Amino acid sequence: MNDRFSIEQRLPSDYFASTLRADARQGLSAQPKTLPPKWFYDEPGSKLFEQITELPEYYPTRAEQEILAQRAPEIAATTRAGSLVELGSGSSRKTRLLLDALTAQGTLQRYTPLDVSASALLEAGEALCRDYPALRVTAAVTDFEHDLALHDEPGPRLLAFLGSTIGNLDPAQRTDFYALLRRALSADDVLLLGADLVKDPAVLVAAYDDSQGVTEAFDKNVLQVLNRELDADFDPDAFEHRAVWNADAERIEMHLVSRSEQRVKIPAVDLSVTFAAGESLRTEISTKFRRETLTAELAAAGFTVRRWWTDRAARFALLLAVPSR
Repeated sequence: MNDRFSIEQRLPSDYFASTLRADARQGLSAQPKTLPPKWFYDEPGSKLFEQITELPEYYPTRAEQEILAQRAPEIAATTRAGSLVELGSGSSRKTRLLLDALTAQGTLQRYTPLDVSASALLEAGEALCRDYPALRVTAAVTDFEHDLALHDEPGPRLLAFLGSTIGNLDPAQRTDFYALLRRALSADDVLLLGADLVKDPAVLVAAYDDSQGVTEAFDKNVLQVLNRELDADFDPDAFEHRAVWNADAERIEMHLVSRSEQRVKIPAVDLSVTFAAGESLRTEISTKFRRETLTAELAAAGFTVRRWWTDRAARFALLLAVPSR
């Protein structure tokens, strides 16, 4: 391993197994039934999501990349960050636009990606050390929803949370997450947040229910995860993928809807789950934001929005926020 690259394992060895069991037991016993979207992203699921980002209907990745391509130099000049910390970094592909701009600015010393996937961090970290000869990469395998401990990163720190992953959290979860962020950041640090915006529901639904069926395969993959990891006997063909716009909550919801009455056994958590015909399992929420409400939400959590940018079509926003004095 490159001597400028280190990876810290912050999760206990049984973290994934115990957390999946707890989420399955709680979510599949509830009414309505739910699962957190984090369980989409095993290796097959991550590959399917990469395919989704290339689909014509799925605009968020392209829209965010457009903003970053245009604004990264301004972000670098405004923040003069000594460290870039990224939450849920995955492959770090979009991050290179920020790394390039911060390197050109001459301030960047360290990149700290936080992700639950050790393999993604390892692959990305080694590639970045190879491509950025002066960069030190200190990765951490962690669940950033619960652990946001930052250590000796050179300041000021730019903490990036891209991809509108913030939309996967419900209002109570967002409040808790902002509080975690507020405690982690010092006065001279800056938050860079990506947020998908409210728009025509037809455009939104199409982005989560594409014509090629890739999103359907991605959605149903979570059942394969439960089958493999918890010895469940879900039949993915017995469920229909459905994406709906919840106008009251201003969010897209992905559901797996049972085609008939059925019973599913999940031996690893000693659970037998009955689905009525037409009953749904909600697998994801993706909240869409408005400038005024997101700015107010951040203000209530102790952040002041300093910059707000959108792509040309105003589909997606990227914002800089600082801890309020």
